[in-house]
Amino acid sequence: MKTPRLNRRLTLESPARVSDGAGGFAESWSPLGVLWAELTARTGRETVATGAAVSAVPYAIVVRGAPVGHPERPMAKQRFRDGNRLFHIRSVAERDPEGRYLICMADEEIAI
Repeated sequence: MKTPRLNRRLTLESPARVSDGAGGFAESWSPLGVLWAELTARTGRETVATGAAVSAVPYAIVVRGAPVGHPERPMAKQRFRDGNRLFHIRSVAERDPEGRYLICMADEEIAI
């Protein structure tokens, strides 16, 4: 297995519930830190979300390994941000037996 080329600076964000002042909650995102990553696009598809056409592209995102529970270890339902681009994390697993790298399967959705 070749060493990944971690050449993209991504911000890891976690969802947070914020009171909306009317007894309910709104979802916002809070940054957890910056990770260097290698992004590899997979086969994309077109789908419909909330009545609008959306281009969904899955990505394999490789980052440095971190132990379970560590704040720099991504988890499903978090996301990566690269400027205005958002990558919603579906799953996270060790990429190699030693756990030096993690592979995050994520989706980027773009309205078309």
